[in-house]
Amino acid sequence: MSQLPLLRRVHVERLVLYALMIGVGTVLLAPFGWLLSTALKSESADLFAYPPQWIPDPIVWGNFVKAWNILPFARYIFNTFFIAITTVVLNLFFCSLTAYALARMRFRGRQFILYCVLATTMVPFQVLLIPLFIVTLRLGLVDSYAGVILPVAVNAFGIFLLRQAFSTVPQDIEDAARIDGCGDFTIYARIMMPLIRPALATQAAFTFVAQWNDFLWPLVVLKSRHLYTLQLGLASLQGVFGVNWRYISAASVIAVVPTVLFFLMAQRFFTQGLTAGAVKG
Repeated sequence: MSQLPLLRRVHVERLVLYALMIGVGTVLLAPFGWLLSTALKSESADLFAYPPQWIPDPIVWGNFVKAWNILPFARYIFNTFFIAITTVVLNLFFCSLTAYALARMRFRGRQFILYCVLATTMVPFQVLLIPLFIVTLRLGLVDSYAGVILPVAVNAFGIFLLRQAFSTVPQDIEDAARIDGCGDFTIYARIMMPLIRPALATQAAFTFVAQWNDFLWPLVVLKSRHLYTLQLGLASLQGVFGVNWRYISAASVIAVVPTVLFFLMAQRFFTQGLTAGAVKG
């Protein structure tokens, strides 16, 4: 009987925690709910009515078809997918190489290099925008896929995350591989990389979402409309139709779907990757 008050307190704390999580989730999902609601409304609906009408009457699915046909969204989606996937592949390769060297190799100045890499995270991208554009211009990469991809093909966060993941791998595994005659690159590619797959999936998710949603750098580099990413296409859609928020909202919903699907595919590695990166400094 003495345990009943304790059990009740535990149940109350759990209910409070669940209520808090539901409240925070509702606040976070409310903008997406309003976006979907706006995308499904008819021309006669008042988008700015108070109180707001969350459930459209009638529901107009044709807004998605019209938004798809107004601009070459298929081309924009292809461009964005190509840029995002290519950036993910290059980012994982270059970041993992650097991280492996900083985590597993012993050489003078290793910690200093790591601190310099981490220091770059304190520099806002806007500060680097003009010099980065000048370098891209002189290399002849303006208005090309390479001009969008290469400047973000490696980043300090990816190096740090994968370096932490490599550091958690027991030294005995590497020693056994060296006894079997494996070189550094063989150990990196065939032994270490499979062991840090959760961290790789986490970095891939971060990179994909960041590239998919990037607007500023493609806006600066790309000039030809056939090279536009989806975010630039959405901006031009707003320019064509002014304040036609129904089509803009429908196109935005289409743009959000791939990132949600990508995250759902990688979510089982997500927590593992973040946890593995925090085990050892």
